[in-house]
Amino acid sequence: MQRNGGGVGSVGQPWVLRRVRLTWLSFMLFFILVFFPLIAHYYLTTIDEAGGPDKRIFGPRPGGELCEAKHVQDLCRIRESVSEELLQLEAKRQELNGEIARLNLRIEACKRSIDSAKQDLLQLKNVISQTEHSYKELMAQNQPKLSLPVRLLPDKEDPGLPPPKSARSCRLRSCFDYARCPLTSGFPVYVYDTGSYSWGDYIDPLVKQAFAASVKSNIYVTDNPSIACLYLVLVGELQESPSSKLPFPSELEKQLKALPYWRSDGHNHVLVHFSRKSMTQNFLYNVSTGRAAVAQSTFLEQQYREGFDLVVSPLVHALSEPNFLEVPPQVPVKRKYLFTFQGERVESLRSSLQEAPPQSFEEEMEGDPPADYDDRIIGTLKAVQDSHLDQVLVEFTCKNPQPSLPTEWALCGGREERLEVLKASTFALVIAPGDGQVVASAGCGMRLFEALEVGAIPVLLGDHFKLPYHQFIRWSEAAIIVPKPRVTELHFLLRSLSDNDMLAMRRQGRFLWETYFSTSENALNTILASIRTSVQVPAAPIKEEPAQEIPHKAGKLAGTDANLADNGDLDLGPVETEPPYASPRFLRNFTYTAADTYRTWNRAPGPFHLFPHTPLDPVLPSEAKFLGSGTGFRPIGGGTGGSGKEFQAALGGNMPREQFTVVMLTYEREEVLMNSLERLNGLPYLNKVVVVWNSPKPPSDDLLWPDIGLPIVVVRTEKNSLNNRFLPWDAVETEAILSIDDDAHLRHDEIMFGFRVWREARDRIVGFPGRYHAWDVNHQSWLYNSNYSCELSMVLTGAKTFHYPDTRTYYAYLYSYVMPQAIRDMVDEYINCEDIAMNFLVSHITRKPPIKVTSRWTFRCPGCPQALSHDDSHFHERHKCINFFVKVYGYMPLLYTQFRVDSVLFKTRLPHDKTKCFKFI
Repeated sequence: MQRNGGGVGSVGQPWVLRRVRLTWLSFMLFFILVFFPLIAHYYLTTIDEAGGPDKRIFGPRPGGELCEAKHVQDLCRIRESVSEELLQLEAKRQELNGEIARLNLRIEACKRSIDSAKQDLLQLKNVISQTEHSYKELMAQNQPKLSLPVRLLPDKEDPGLPPPKSARSCRLRSCFDYARCPLTSGFPVYVYDTGSYSWGDYIDPLVKQAFAASVKSNIYVTDNPSIACLYLVLVGELQESPSSKLPFPSELEKQLKALPYWRSDGHNHVLVHFSRKSMTQNFLYNVSTGRAAVAQSTFLEQQYREGFDLVVSPLVHALSEPNFLEVPPQVPVKRKYLFTFQGERVESLRSSLQEAPPQSFEEEMEGDPPADYDDRIIGTLKAVQDSHLDQVLVEFTCKNPQPSLPTEWALCGGREERLEVLKASTFALVIAPGDGQVVASAGCGMRLFEALEVGAIPVLLGDHFKLPYHQFIRWSEAAIIVPKPRVTELHFLLRSLSDNDMLAMRRQGRFLWETYFSTSENALNTILASIRTSVQVPAAPIKEEPAQEIPHKAGKLAGTDANLADNGDLDLGPVETEPPYASPRFLRNFTYTAADTYRTWNRAPGPFHLFPHTPLDPVLPSEAKFLGSGTGFRPIGGGTGGSGKEFQAALGGNMPREQFTVVMLTYEREEVLMNSLERLNGLPYLNKVVVVWNSPKPPSDDLLWPDIGLPIVVVRTEKNSLNNRFLPWDAVETEAILSIDDDAHLRHDEIMFGFRVWREARDRIVGFPGRYHAWDVNHQSWLYNSNYSCELSMVLTGAKTFHYPDTRTYYAYLYSYVMPQAIRDMVDEYINCEDIAMNFLVSHITRKPPIKVTSRWTFRCPGCPQALSHDDSHFHERHKCINFFVKVYGYMPLLYTQFRVDSVLFKTRLPHDKTKCFKFI
């Protein structure tokens, strides 16, 4: 029992001791952990303060003592750099805020200035509008512009004119009804069908067919007889038939009066008789034609009414076109024979008329017998031939004489034989009939036609004879007319003519032949034009080529090529901000038809000079000319003189305002085209750009065209042809045209200088690259040369030229519609030479060389594809073109010039190994 109790007491005592120890240990640990760090901190702090700032061990140290370590120093540098950048950014931010505030103030000020400027501009526009209105009022007071009168259609029941005193006294004033032909009528012509009258069955089928073809293509012919100004009746030539089948004069008069629009006296009718043979039937002799005019090749004095009837040329080429390659050249001037004549005199005075007149020729001539010089002519010409001073050919007997009128010299042999003799003749004699009452004959007309055709200068012996259209044509410029009594002086007269005079007469004769006589179409046009000119009705306007535009999308605003637009301190003129300004029309009244009659008919030297729809008048677009440099006045604001910037800024000249059109030919080179169009941006005085799209493929749908601030008209063509460059597009509204390829480069200042030069020479081609032609002695042919030279005769029209005088499409019309088709065909065959053809045409018309400006001889096109001109065959083709064109024209029309127009604003650049040329400024 005790053992157990004692055991329990001994066990509880150690447990209490252990508990006390644990409590003490915990207290000590707490004291050490809490108070010991405080005491240590206090002690350390006291030591640092007692030792001074230089002996601190644990406290914070001044300066960069903590950065003595390398990595710490790097960190410090980074901190300092970032701090500086932050300070700079803050300063910049404050500066930008200040700038933004200042710009906002300027924007507000600009807005106020713009509003003020708009108000000022509106006021200026009002002032300008009022000034223009006042100017127009002043012009209207001094030069009233009359509107065209309303056309009054003639009455269907035309009562006719008072009868003339006699048929011989018929003139336009007494026998022509002007009321049917107002000035604004357009000159409508009604042509009777040959099947509507009985004698039409006897007309030569070739003549009827040629006449019908010519009528079909004539622009004046109308199908409405009620509005017609003129009525044409084809009466001959009659085919070979027994005379018994032909109508007698009395019967013929009845048939004429039976025509539906004859109106009792036949006023405003023209009876046309085309002769194809030297012996023609003058069956209208002794037939009363009333007030109807007669146009034929043979007239007797009793029959011809001066100023009313027309002497026409025989119709040699009825359905065939003349072959220009068979026509002999006009040079050399002197040929094998000085003059030739082949003919046999018809001794008998036996009448060749289908029905004899009331009295015979012998009875009519008894009262006033003519002086017959035929025997003296024969003796004189034989004496010249026998003298052997010059080689001449005269024959007065024929193996096969052609039938001819009495007292007329009959033609010898066939036409081809006669032409061969005339080709070797410098002059061709045409002896008028011995009967002075024969004032015109088909035989003499045939001799004249053949002489002009082959370039033999006609010499007419007999001043009483009437040549075709003598009222209008100044025959003294193409033929020599000598009275028969001067036959003894004929040889001296012909020997005294210079080569220049003979060449001028030969060229004028070629012009007359090709323009008025060569084809049936020309013959009909000449008859109509002569009557229209006589009654002073203006010609129909020139046909302009309608521009079929290709739709295209304009892209971004075009920039300016720095190489082209960098003109230094030059002021090339204002860039047009107004709508395009077309060249002003030449406002002239309707008297020009009468005032310019002789100038128009005889305006040579070229056979194509003035032969639009009618061969007489200069037919102009929209019945008006452009105002050219020869207007005779100088408007206010024209030339302002000055020098330097004053000269550069003013266009000068006699027209204060004028623009030009760029015509650009292209073919499937879209990138090159776009670059070329962009280079035109900012070009002064530019009206518009006409792009001739010469490819059958349309432009790409996604192609963006540059916006140059001016219209770009893309014209679709029917076929790929270089001739399309010169079509008279109706989209062109300016006189000056800058013809340009899509790969040629020119600076703006060069273009402007060329434009200034063209304004001083509006009838010339003004261009930049010059070329010339040369004679190859070894091959006896012409060569095309593009080498550097001090002489030139052509400028390239595809590499920028200014051309087209007087009207915007004058040269283009002649090139496209009047120039022989053979030339255009060769251009299409070779795809070449269109620029040579234009140079030939203009030199042929003006007898002046082109004008070259600046020292450029070639053009570079960096990045452009290979051009056609780089092919070796290019120059061989151009050699052939020149020789072919010479054959067509009959002579070399190109003229050399050593003249080059330069400006002090340009520098001449020539290779050092080339001879320098004289420069004319």
